[in-house]
Amino acid sequence: MVSRVIPVQPFDLIIFGGTGDLARRKILPALFRRYCAGQMEGEARVIGAARAEMTDAEYRSFAREAIAEFGADAACDAAHLDAFLSLLSYITLDARGDAGWATLAAALEGSERIRAFYFSVGPGLFGDLAARIEAHGLAAPGTRVVVEKPFGRDLASARSLNAALARHFDETQIYRIDHYLGKETVQNLMAIRFGNTLFEPLWNSQYVDHIQITVAEAGGVGSRGEYYDKSGAMRDMMQNHLMQLLCLTAMEPPAKYDPDAVRDEKLKVIRALDPGQPGDIVRGQYEAAGKGAGSQPGYLEEVGNLESTTESFVALKARIGNWRWAGTPFYLRTGKRLRARASEIAIVFKDAPHSIFGADAGQHRNILTIRLQPNEGIELGVTIKEPGPGGMRLVDVPLDMTFSEALGPEAEDVPDAYERLIMDVIRGDQTLFMRGDEVEAAWEWTDPIIEAWESAGTAPCAYATGSSGPDDALALIHRDGRRWREIRT
Repeated sequence: MVSRVIPVQPFDLIIFGGTGDLARRKILPALFRRYCAGQMEGEARVIGAARAEMTDAEYRSFAREAIAEFGADAACDAAHLDAFLSLLSYITLDARGDAGWATLAAALEGSERIRAFYFSVGPGLFGDLAARIEAHGLAAPGTRVVVEKPFGRDLASARSLNAALARHFDETQIYRIDHYLGKETVQNLMAIRFGNTLFEPLWNSQYVDHIQITVAEAGGVGSRGEYYDKSGAMRDMMQNHLMQLLCLTAMEPPAKYDPDAVRDEKLKVIRALDPGQPGDIVRGQYEAAGKGAGSQPGYLEEVGNLESTTESFVALKARIGNWRWAGTPFYLRTGKRLRARASEIAIVFKDAPHSIFGADAGQHRNILTIRLQPNEGIELGVTIKEPGPGGMRLVDVPLDMTFSEALGPEAEDVPDAYERLIMDVIRGDQTLFMRGDEVEAAWEWTDPIIEAWESAGTAPCAYATGSSGPDDALALIHRDGRRWREIRT
């Protein structure tokens, strides 16, 4: 396989929060890898902006260290790195004051490049930054604005953020980033469904028994404890990442591969969700594990709040009230300190309506699995005869397309989600970004669930580190005569 790299037009990218953790771990390494791939023209400029006092040389040194730690696998030599760093500059700037804005305006004056502002800051600064961009005349009709999650913590705050951005920018200029949508396999989900005649006729309640979506993490909250304890798994993962995966799995075919056509269909899925029922939702908190040097603190100790009722795990059964999915449940789960780091979507088809092979052959069903991480790929489980004499014995075997094996060595160099999404911003392609009404609809479904938890005041179920989650989550699916798929790498 030979991949095509299509260069983007020259651009100015201004990273507010340019010295922050996201810039260090993701944005700067992603830009460097795209530069090495030949996708960024030499005329591009990257301007870091933050409150810290720093010179251009110091910022380039900061970027060099970030790339060495998080982007060193790029196929580039030292000369390429120096050339990339020469595109970087830095401006000390106050998001809530006027300091630095005149300097930024002078740096951008006269530039006819595509201009993108990346808000790599907390949502509390979105409105301030948007207002000052407009006040200092930095926005043009083609200007793009990239905002990170969390996009609100409930419906009211999401509406407030949308309104703050809408006062200064058109919806076509706003790119709400969800890095899960930039994953290669997530996009392949649409290719599988709408690029083949094999699956779409079967993609409905007549043939699908149920669908499982799992996003499991092996690590705990770590240094994010203070933030995480104010959000929890429902706000941090379920409302955005898993909701997006649900939408892509369940949506109707769009009329064309167009940003609004795709997002219109995703929005219809969210609006068709039946209200969450208390008996269909399980929350959990991980416990401490081990003793001595190898011990791991529990959730309460890690966040420093022994009275916390915030969940580190959530599992739920969702129902979509439309013709395609009536009667087919969607089981979603996500959590920290689970058995392994693994994310997948599993479409479990119904058993054959009648078996001609007798009771000894057992029950078998087809499962289409889309693996998001690690080892991105697609696997289809099919039933065949077990080799050898002695009668008709059936076994299930996988038709496995692991990208790195099926598509050759270049598949291992699939761009990171941030690489793809940042380049899509420059191209002006919003297909993989959330629209404002989509975000609000997701919160509209999520809010009553969270409010019910807070009103009840009950603590989440405890679960062991390295497990598959609380026993109540197993019971959630077992009572329907089904089983969770094993969490494995």
